[in-house]
Amino acid sequence: MSMIDELDRIAAEAREKVAQAVDLEALDAVRVAVTGKKGSLTAVLRSMGTVPPEERPLVGKRANEVRQEVEGALAERREQLAADELAARIEADAVDVTLPGRRPHVGTEHLISQIVDEVEDIFIALGYTVASGPYVEIEYYNFTSLNAPADHPSRSPRDTFYVEDPTNPSAGSPVSDVLLRTQTSPVQMRTMEAEEPPIYMISPGRVFRPDTADANHLPQFTQIEGLVVDEGITFGDLKGTLDHMTRELFGPDRATRYRPHFFPFTEPSCELDVSCGVCGGKGCRFCNHTGWIEILGCGMVDPNVFGYAGIDPERYSGFAFGMGAERIAALRYDLPDLRMLMTGDMRFLRQF
Repeated sequence: MSMIDELDRIAAEAREKVAQAVDLEALDAVRVAVTGKKGSLTAVLRSMGTVPPEERPLVGKRANEVRQEVEGALAERREQLAADELAARIEADAVDVTLPGRRPHVGTEHLISQIVDEVEDIFIALGYTVASGPYVEIEYYNFTSLNAPADHPSRSPRDTFYVEDPTNPSAGSPVSDVLLRTQTSPVQMRTMEAEEPPIYMISPGRVFRPDTADANHLPQFTQIEGLVVDEGITFGDLKGTLDHMTRELFGPDRATRYRPHFFPFTEPSCELDVSCGVCGGKGCRFCNHTGWIEILGCGMVDPNVFGYAGIDPERYSGFAFGMGAERIAALRYDLPDLRMLMTGDMRFLRQF
């Protein structure tokens, strides 16, 4: 068989194998078998030295033609196979646009977070700042500096979570001055120590008390406290501020009432009631037929507290207040049980 006949055979065989290739991997195998380093066409080209000189131009011309034919057939088949694979993938991934889409579920903030944000917005609009403090406190900031005497019931382990002695945890003996804060009032004291009056601030945050969870109590809840320290602050400023906050939270038609009370931190002290939104102040089961619902405690800052903070009580006066975000939520939305806020039941939470 002459060299020309061998080249014609290689060309015909290559065209046949190219046409039979069913995917790109098989096509690449044909390329390697024909034009690769050990391919049939490459072997012929390497044997050109054995061809008589007078036949070399003709054989060389035919060898180049065969290479071009094979490479052209490979390129054409590669393009066709790529198009076929793309069409198959498009068909496999096809979407029936007539089917209804899946509506995404957009989440919202928890109701307690909404209440805290709303209260913050009310007081920020009045020029207040928002402060925070540690959850783990010492007795000085949680009780002593807030004018709570050593024998005050709130200092008892029955009313406060004390941290156990790390050197002897089995004994169950508390470290005398380390506890989980029972109120956010320590943030007020830390603020008075760190800043010079005038001070206008609120301190929302989690607090902890060893209460049994029931319809009206939680062992962990969110408290929002406020503090004002400035020259010439009177009870009228306290009343005007809290009346404004109450109407922003509950509506402009709600009335307020201040009842005398006792808190170590303030003197004089009182509790703030808001008229019942269920009966409009006429009396119903929700308000125990009084027409009023208690929402927070407040009062003028006791001069002794200023003494702990190094503030001159002869020059400055102030007021403070504290309320539970969970209670505000319960009163606004007539929730019968505070535990509903902690269950994570989406059927309930999606309402807000």
